[in-house]
Amino acid sequence: MRKKRVLIQTDFSLLKTGFARNAKSVLTHLYTTDKYEIFHYCCGLNEAAPELKKTPWKSIGCIPSSNEKIEEIKRDPYLEKTFHYGSYYLDEVIKDVKPDVYIAAQDIWGIDFAIKKPWFKKITSALWTTLDSLPILPSAVESASKVKNYWIWSDFATKELHKMGHGHVKTVHGCFGDSNFFRLSSDKRKSLRIKNKIPEDAFIIGFVFRNQLRKSVSNLLEGYSKFKEDNPDIKNPRLLLHTNFREGWDIKRFAKEYNISNEEILATHICKNCLEYSVKPNEKQNDKCDKCGAEGSVNTTEVSLGVDEKELNEVYNLMDVYCHPFTSGGQEIPIQEAKLTELITLVTEYSCGEEMCYPEANSLPLEWSQYREFGTGFIKASTSSDSISKQLTKVYKMSVEERLDMGSKAREWALENFSVESVGKFVENFIDDAPLVNEEVFTETELADPLAKIEEIRDNKEWVKKLYKEILKTEVDDNDEGLTHWVTRLETDLNREQVEKYFRGVATKERESKADSFFDKYLNKERPKRILFILPESEREIYLSTSLLDSVKKLYPDHDIYYATGEPYFQMLASNPNIYRVIPFSKELSKVKSLQEEKYFDLVYTPSAFDASYSYYGKKKVEYDLCT
Repeated sequence: MRKKRVLIQTDFSLLKTGFARNAKSVLTHLYTTDKYEIFHYCCGLNEAAPELKKTPWKSIGCIPSSNEKIEEIKRDPYLEKTFHYGSYYLDEVIKDVKPDVYIAAQDIWGIDFAIKKPWFKKITSALWTTLDSLPILPSAVESASKVKNYWIWSDFATKELHKMGHGHVKTVHGCFGDSNFFRLSSDKRKSLRIKNKIPEDAFIIGFVFRNQLRKSVSNLLEGYSKFKEDNPDIKNPRLLLHTNFREGWDIKRFAKEYNISNEEILATHICKNCLEYSVKPNEKQNDKCDKCGAEGSVNTTEVSLGVDEKELNEVYNLMDVYCHPFTSGGQEIPIQEAKLTELITLVTEYSCGEEMCYPEANSLPLEWSQYREFGTGFIKASTSSDSISKQLTKVYKMSVEERLDMGSKAREWALENFSVESVGKFVENFIDDAPLVNEEVFTETELADPLAKIEEIRDNKEWVKKLYKEILKTEVDDNDEGLTHWVTRLETDLNREQVEKYFRGVATKERESKADSFFDKYLNKERPKRILFILPESEREIYLSTSLLDSVKKLYPDHDIYYATGEPYFQMLASNPNIYRVIPFSKELSKVKSLQEEKYFDLVYTPSAFDASYSYYGKKKVEYDLCT
């Protein structure tokens, strides 16, 4: 029995994002079992990116390398929003890979387009998504009603969907390389401080985060300032912010507002030349490297250039406590990493933070007040700076033994719920339980039809839905962004003729792009001299046409003759010595001139049952008499 083919669509595994780190861990786990053929369809990566060759499994980029294709995509409002996630090539990749199992891990708007695909429910498919706020995004609720295997990264959203009647939804946490995160010995921790010129007696509060809107940087700095006021005896307090100081929040401005000296705020820096990292105050951008001497090569860590997991573990081991204030989050992997290094974690008790603050998780919860996000109306958390100060003080006054005991329990909880062994095994079992796919499902997809007849419908929304259904062979619901876009355009600046012309153009290009896969399947590329006969039906006509084959073969002895017809007539042609291969007739063959122009065939013959009269396209006419 062949190995099962598994296609996972998510961020490229060697990036520094949460989705990427989850991908690396899960894919590595599956690869080491040696049970599957593994394919990774990489969100955000160009199809020609050299990094794709660095993985032991097959990695496939989702962004076209052709500028012409990119410009074409940008003319379609829906594709423009989703092609970075893989919408443009997804059908093509599915058809090439023919997966038994398809798993997509991404924000819901980056994967829900797969639900509408005709193959989605015919193979074992799962959506694995992050939801970070209440009320639950309507599109996520709608997806839950359509997807059998619907996995959420954190409990709070799963529980909310269960309340709505979607009891099949499961919490499946994202995972990461847990073997790289652990508490170092006291001597090693001390040597790291000496190496980075940090006072050995410093009380270091850490935060590992992407410097973005939902990370509550100002709340942390205000809470840190209050913590110092509440503990005037503290000697060397420090904030270690593992983030990019060049994007997002203006950390230095907030520090100045709260009277925090630059010396107290440590940042992780990395040299793009030698890749050595250091933890120090952020004096200036584009600094000189102390290790290799390269000018302007050192900056704070970022997604595209950061430390590896072993080095990140050292960063955590510089800390005495970990504090993670945020407005909302899908899982917030740094919290679990901090727990694995046996740090006490302070976490905002909202969104995925609720789960981090379960009693068995051994966190200290941070209080928060509710506000509504402008535009979306989502509930967000503003973490209390007083609560940050209070909980930091609690940790500061703990004995070493109390900290170690609480940290040890937190590590065990994290391993039980977020480790590769736990999550990877769940995915492995899911794949093992899936049946082998019937490969016919990948050839049954209905091609777009640029010539489809569209009946006149007065309502614009229903008319556009008909364009999707009849021309693009896609079902859309009333909340679909593309549908909304075209209805709005009809009400503002476009008429129906223009919109219909656009849809037919998209359908034409889709059919042309898929013609290659048809010919790749049936043509022998190592034998480029080819002649094609096309006659899709009529036993009598097909029989008469075979009288021409002798003369064609004599004129072109070095050419292979392909005969395209309906499958019921294969048998009567199979034994003909002049025919190299009988292939199924397809509407892709209707453009006979383009078949010759595109070098698929040197000559194309279309006898009368297919055309009005015997005709040919190519270099030289064959002389023959038509038998009647």
